[in-house]
Amino acid sequence: MASQFSLDRAKIKAVILHTCRACPPERLGAVKLHKVLYFLDMINFAQTGMSVTGATYNKRPFGPTCLQLLPVVREMVAGGALDVREVDYYGLRKKEYIGLVPPASNALGNGEMALLDEVIDFVCNQHSAKSISDYSHQLPWEMAAFGEEIPYKSAFMLFPAPTSLEAFEVIDEESGVEAWRATGENIVEFPSLRDFRARLLNEGLPG
Repeated sequence: MASQFSLDRAKIKAVILHTCRACPPERLGAVKLHKVLYFLDMINFAQTGMSVTGATYNKRPFGPTCLQLLPVVREMVAGGALDVREVDYYGLRKKEYIGLVPPASNALGNGEMALLDEVIDFVCNQHSAKSISDYSHQLPWEMAAFGEEIPYKSAFMLFPAPTSLEAFEVIDEESGVEAWRATGENIVEFPSLRDFRARLLNEGLPG
């Protein structure tokens, strides 16, 4: 199945570098980096109808993973923008990501940057790698087959607010997202990301 968005390489690199700057290496491994990207793109899609990075997400055992992350990371390492180290973590091997250059200042809009900072705080500071992996096993992940792409329209299942049947029917149509955006209306009645984040925290962390 073809992804509905094209990867914006400048934006995904900016997200990676900003995450590395905001999250200390000991708190940021591969699992968390995948989840920062996933929640950033899915929440932004639910709020605006657009992905931030245009990345594709697939169902894997440790939750949704970004299909393009590894090749982009390799490109950034080769270009001297990123360092990836393998360290011992309680007897296991863990990757640490260190940004070597600042992110491009104009790659992300103000709203995208504010959302990214909220997502980084939630993923890196409020969760361990295990708990954010467990938490990401929600309906969008459950409904996909292993290895299958998780569609962006499933982002609405992450929100506590009710979504109308008519809204889902619009999104299911081939040009549904564009038609919905043209109306200027929200599919989910959701005042702010802070409320969304509060809902996540109030549910408690998985065991």
